[in-house]
Amino acid sequence: MSPMAKTEPTITPTLERPKVGFNDYAERLNGRAAMVGFVALVLFELITGQSLVTWLGLR
Repeated sequence: MSPMAKTEPTITPTLERPKVGFNDYAERLNGRAAMVGFVALVLFELITGQSLVTWLGLR
């Protein structure tokens, strides 16, 4: 087999992950923050007995 017939690369490129934009890490972090916020809101409403909007005086 000739050297030109190789189909597999000899090295694996190292790609930097994007630090901004829609990437897996940002989406996962955003989802976790949303879940924590939702649970905090539900706990707040259970403890105070009123919604956040009412507690802030907006309704």
